[in-house]
Amino acid sequence: MSAAARKPSKKRTAPSQPVAPKSKKPHLEKTTEPQAKKRSRPVTRNTLEDSEGTSDEEISEDEFPEEDDLQEAGDEMEVAEDSAKNPNAARESHKAQRALLEQRKASKPHSALLVEAKRAWTLARQKNLSKADRTKYMNALMDVLRGAVKDIVFKHDASRIVQTAVKYGGQKERNEIAEELKGRYRDLAQNKYSKFLVTKLIRFCPAYRASILRELQGQVLRLLLHREASGVLADAFELYTNAYERSILLRDFYGKEASLFTVTVGSDDEKERSKRGLRGLMEGLEGERRKRILACAWVFISSSSFNNPDKGAVSHAIVHRATWEYLAAVSEIEDEAEADKLRREIFETCQDVLAEMVHTKDGSRVVREFIAWGTAKDRKHIVKTIKPHVERMCKDDEAQLVLFTSLDIIDIGHRLFRTLIIHLSTRATRIILLGFTKDKTTFYTCTDSNPSGN
Repeated sequence: MSAAARKPSKKRTAPSQPVAPKSKKPHLEKTTEPQAKKRSRPVTRNTLEDSEGTSDEEISEDEFPEEDDLQEAGDEMEVAEDSAKNPNAARESHKAQRALLEQRKASKPHSALLVEAKRAWTLARQKNLSKADRTKYMNALMDVLRGAVKDIVFKHDASRIVQTAVKYGGQKERNEIAEELKGRYRDLAQNKYSKFLVTKLIRFCPAYRASILRELQGQVLRLLLHREASGVLADAFELYTNAYERSILLRDFYGKEASLFTVTVGSDDEKERSKRGLRGLMEGLEGERRKRILACAWVFISSSSFNNPDKGAVSHAIVHRATWEYLAAVSEIEDEAEADKLRREIFETCQDVLAEMVHTKDGSRVVREFIAWGTAKDRKHIVKTIKPHVERMCKDDEAQLVLFTSLDIIDIGHRLFRTLIIHLSTRATRIILLGFTKDKTTFYTCTDSNPSGN
């Protein structure tokens, strides 16, 4: 046999049976929900601390064990101990414990409603559903919840159910839930589980956003110091509100004196003035009236945030905005001696927590204002405060501006300038190698941009 005859054929073998066409994949609903925004992170908090936190959706929909399940687990441990002593009694013990558990569930308020709601929720919460199935299951869930949301929402398992309705429901369903919860948002924001629902309603119900925030008005300063509610306020202010809606939350910082000079709430004039913050509020006021409002505003700002740094409110953008508005109003005082006195009072109050402020737009402006107006001693203290966080500041757009201002204003021959440059240069390699493309600090320090050295 020749070599050509022994050479294997390269042709594909024909299939022995006709191949059926592949079945089409079912059309699944594409989620239209945009990726959730995140608040700006303080430079004093490292990435590890942030990654250890869990998002609201992960906690609220997947990770909370039910109270009945926890009780059942405890009962099963007792049964296991008894079974080790007497294996023959295991079946009877389990049966008795199961009957007791069912009795406990039935005795709780709205138990039948919760059982029915959980059954509908199990179907509606699935991610891979077609549009038709999603609508079908959501309608079934809303039929169960309608009229009973206010009664069950404070239970952590029921709160997860309502959150699913807000997440996957249409605007009509979301507005129904927001309408039904009117009058309860202050309590919801302070609850460990329902606080996530308040954030979702603020995010997804723009028509009800202002009314929700008005329910929090009057208690904003206290809620900022609350462990659960502070995150709701911070998210609402920084992520989901417009200028007028933010002003609703800011009014509590101006004090009770300011409310005496406001115009009709909800009017066009009131909305336009509110958008301009403290400056708009004081338009047309002169002399003692302005002084009283400024004095009252600073008492509320300092007492609520800077006098309680351990509560974490000092790192929120809403506090930074209130501080910047007050500082800007002080700069407009015609009496320079009075303005310097008030500016000095502000600096001395918050000088030790300035590193907690540089990551937001308004917080960065406050710190840069202190650098520009401060004495050499003040600038030394500011640099000392931010120096441990220089590397993380290089990665933040707003915090970078504080570094640029420091390099521009501090004399190039001053020891403080050299200290800051050395601190930056020793970390330049790490910053560049890690690929932080937004960082401009390394390039900035290499250019002849410092005017004080010319």
